[in-house]
Amino acid sequence: MNTPRGTIRRILPPPGLPRTLAVQSLIYAIGNGAFLTGSVVFFSLYVGLTPVQIGIGLSVAGFVGLVGSMPFGHLADRIGGRRAWAIGAVAEAAAFAVYPLADGFLPFLLVICAQTAAEAFANAGRIVYTAAAVPREGRVRVMAFTRAYLNVGFTIGSGLGAAALALNSRPGLLLLVFTAAGGIAINAFFVARMPAVDPPARDEGSRPSPWGVLRDHPYTASAVLIGVLWLHNTVWAEVLPLWAITMTDVPKPALGALVALNTVMAVLLQVRAARGADTLHGAARLLRWAALAAAVACPIVAFSGRTHGWITVAVLAVAVAMLTGTELWLSSAQWYLNTEVPPADQRGAYTGFGKSVGGLGKMIGPAGFTILAIHTGGWGWWVIAAIFAVCAFACGPVIHWIERTPRNVAVPV
Repeated sequence: MNTPRGTIRRILPPPGLPRTLAVQSLIYAIGNGAFLTGSVVFFSLYVGLTPVQIGIGLSVAGFVGLVGSMPFGHLADRIGGRRAWAIGAVAEAAAFAVYPLADGFLPFLLVICAQTAAEAFANAGRIVYTAAAVPREGRVRVMAFTRAYLNVGFTIGSGLGAAALALNSRPGLLLLVFTAAGGIAINAFFVARMPAVDPPARDEGSRPSPWGVLRDHPYTASAVLIGVLWLHNTVWAEVLPLWAITMTDVPKPALGALVALNTVMAVLLQVRAARGADTLHGAARLLRWAALAAAVACPIVAFSGRTHGWITVAVLAVAVAMLTGTELWLSSAQWYLNTEVPPADQRGAYTGFGKSVGGLGKMIGPAGFTILAIHTGGWGWWVIAAIFAVCAFACGPVIHWIERTPRNVAVPV
């Protein structure tokens, strides 16, 4: 029988640094989520940009994040995770604070690129610090808690953002920006007060190259595999809603219920889904489950084009549950691979490469998957499913390749 104390234990991270990391994620996501909810409205109505200008700015900023992830990760390795995280967070808060001063396309472009670069630097520092500060046996579980709290924060932030938009005024739009700036500034304060950790030991005189990860072919293969699997997020966030609106008879309010289903599952099941991700073979198993869940979800979505009424809603709910499972299992496996496989003094550069690969997928995936799923009338869903199925078969060989490849790991991990 569940007791209130037992329930609290399951939703609260362990005391100390794990709980601080979770609270920090919550605060960050509240600020960021509030702005993301109304960012396009802010850029359009407050800054006065056209949709084309907004799209160009977002694409250029995405390219900055793509090419900057590896150098920023390497820099975080060199100066220390906490310092990089704090500097990036302060710079990101400052960028949000000056958004209202952007009075045209060029100032907007400069600010959004600066904000994206600062966010990439902070993320690199966060990964480097968490891997160094949290004992190996608890890393994946702690990261699962921080991800769950991040989702809670985004949900709260989205509500605040919707309330600010409901004001339908310039002060309401300013509230979006200053909520983001304030949340991220408070987050920076939390980061700066986290306990210092000793940097990983290195061989005397060694200076790892920021491009050294490119020579670790097993790891780069796993990063490409994970980057392809993260395209499930494109399916969930962009392609599935377009399909539902244009190719099914699902009531539009039901789309909100599907988003709620994803959010509830992500918050409640993330820690449970991370079980078993504390070994290389466990991570391989979760990767395979993630790929198979995404592969199965695609034909289920296609089937929703042949159903009617509440049966369509139920079919789409099953697909959303499968795609959410992909997210939970994939996140857990990726945390292990990001923290345990790279040499301890090169985690930032290694994970930066993975983010670059993921960024490339985000640039290509939306257009490609939309054409496959919708402009084919539905049979393209089977092509997308085949892509994920190939990933499922590739998980074992790629992880075995990592396992049998020696690395110059600076400290035991």
